[in-house]
Amino acid sequence: MATRAASAPERQPLWHPEDVPPFPAVALKALNMMAGTDTSLRDLCDLIRSDPAFSTEVLRLANSPLVAFSRDITNVLQASMLLGFRRLRSLVIAVGLRAYLAEPFTPLLRSCWRHSLACATIAERATKACLLDKDFAFTSGVMHDVGRVVLVVSMPGEYARLTEFGAEHPRDLLPLEREFCGLDHCQAGAILVKEWALPEVFTAITSCHHDAGGTASSGASMVGLACQMADVLGFGVEAYRNPGSYEQIVSAFPEEARSCFPEDGRELGAEILREIALLESE
Repeated sequence: MATRAASAPERQPLWHPEDVPPFPAVALKALNMMAGTDTSLRDLCDLIRSDPAFSTEVLRLANSPLVAFSRDITNVLQASMLLGFRRLRSLVIAVGLRAYLAEPFTPLLRSCWRHSLACATIAERATKACLLDKDFAFTSGVMHDVGRVVLVVSMPGEYARLTEFGAEHPRDLLPLEREFCGLDHCQAGAILVKEWALPEVFTAITSCHHDAGGTASSGASMVGLACQMADVLGFGVEAYRNPGSYEQIVSAFPEEARSCFPEDGRELGAEILREIALLESE
């Protein structure tokens, strides 16, 4: 007997930003350190050391092949000095997103996590080739879909029905989210930037990464292309979305960034998967 696909909801549930689970305080403070002009590496180090869970995770990552230092890192201060302010901050924010998603991952939460990390890795690679701020690009990639992450965390039933309905009735994602959740994840992201008092630069990153057109001339503007490339490499959240071909997306990046991507997208996908596995491991 055939199963009936989910139908679009008759009533739109209300979404209140004050009701969503709080993002980890250490990660939020690390994000806000972007806007401060007097923030030091020692300030960030002290922030991490104030939380045992973040301290443990930073030490684990500092001793992993992801960083590949030639000696054992035994304390947060040592990790801070070797990683540097920006790279350390990026790792803290990635750890914060993972903590926000909680364990065990549902398949949908895992897809959100892997998409964000894949986008961050691609954006970092492209901006490094263009001599732009690669650590900011990585952070932007991690945070670009925080609106969707919060919708999945705070409205798991609605979002699960949305993905089921979308698989049976392929449509643009944002209108579908507005039908099932009352708003789309770009709108949710912009609201959260204000609610969590994040630097204003994240408003465009969270709310405009699906916008068509424009040129990828900065770390922030490359996030949209990185998001598309993550989808085409198999790190998408919606199985029914068709982002185009790998070759088309590579050609949309600035000329100086194109050479940083291998000819075969499967090679890049495997490399990203290895990095994600390191961040996922206990």
